[in-house]
Amino acid sequence: MKLDKNKILEKVAHHKTPFYLYNLTLLEETLETAKKAAKKYNYHVHYALKANCDERVLNLISQSGFGADCVSGNEILKAIETGFSKENIAFAGVGKTDDEINIGLDNDIFTFNCESIQEIEVINELAAKKGKIAPIALRINPNVNANTHKYITTGLEENKFGINRWEFEKVIQVIQNASNIKLKGLHFHIGSQIVDLSAYRSLCIKVNEIQNWFVENHILLEHINVGGGLGIDYYQPDINPIVDFEGFFAIFNDFLELQPHQELHFELGRALVATMGDLITKVLYIKNGQRTNFAITDAGMTELIRPALYQAYHKIDNVSKQDETSDQFYDVVGPICESSDCFGKRVKLPLTERGDILAIRCAGAYGEVMANNYNLREKAEVVFIQ
Repeated sequence: MKLDKNKILEKVAHHKTPFYLYNLTLLEETLETAKKAAKKYNYHVHYALKANCDERVLNLISQSGFGADCVSGNEILKAIETGFSKENIAFAGVGKTDDEINIGLDNDIFTFNCESIQEIEVINELAAKKGKIAPIALRINPNVNANTHKYITTGLEENKFGINRWEFEKVIQVIQNASNIKLKGLHFHIGSQIVDLSAYRSLCIKVNEIQNWFVENHILLEHINVGGGLGIDYYQPDINPIVDFEGFFAIFNDFLELQPHQELHFELGRALVATMGDLITKVLYIKNGQRTNFAITDAGMTELIRPALYQAYHKIDNVSKQDETSDQFYDVVGPICESSDCFGKRVKLPLTERGDILAIRCAGAYGEVMANNYNLREKAEVVFIQ
């Protein structure tokens, strides 16, 4: 979906930069596409609130019928507040506090995705105090390489996440002795921004092997949750604003062997919200250097930390010169007192000047939610367009 120069400049005239610009029409189209593709196989999709928890965005997603994937007690409360059904909330996270577990118990959520033996024991203890049975799924570490950045890979044995296969017998013994625990399913999540879909085929094969162990031990599970991590096209968001949900879900239909009456659940975040958001920023100064020119903007790593943290790529457009030829190179940097405060090196742009408006694309996921006030920066506003 091509940038609408006039709409952006109109918003700039009425709102202080930097700000996040969310295209609700694109969000609705993305949600409808994902929902239709999942419905084809009767798959269940939970939206990962950690990607974007803006209230208006959450309201639209909950109204579309998605469940919620939460990684904190506050996310559970926010999901309920914005219309998500309690019985469709999955609670993940390697370090759930007692208070957070109690929030999940008090609200009778769909499941706790458990990551260690000790966590299972704590949930059982807290559930017993409330006279409740806690539904859990075991988050399994499948040792599958997601072929993504090392900071957002979660499915290898070296990662802190999940239960390893050599722990299965002990885990089952603990569950059998835990009278306030009900094992409902298995949970997997191998990483984030996965664009090599062969990683999901590898996941399916591992899930089949792991589930066979449970079947052989006469443990039947109501659901399998394969997490999320589906990536987007950061390089060509105008050409590919909506990911190939049909192709994604088809992989699981083709390679995952579900048991009779077993449900398949997903936890998608970035794929639903990333492309609908751009970070709009103004050029403060052009600084000519020996090796490069710098375009210094009023947005920084405080508004979008992904490039600094993950060396992530975000396409950058000069909205003010959108119709002009791109033939200059700039390092687009922010005002923060850190050398890592850089959105892109050798970015090809039209001749860029003080006051020009830039759009840093695909900031709808892990932009606003990871913002901070380092250097006592003000929080950027969120602006909506249809």
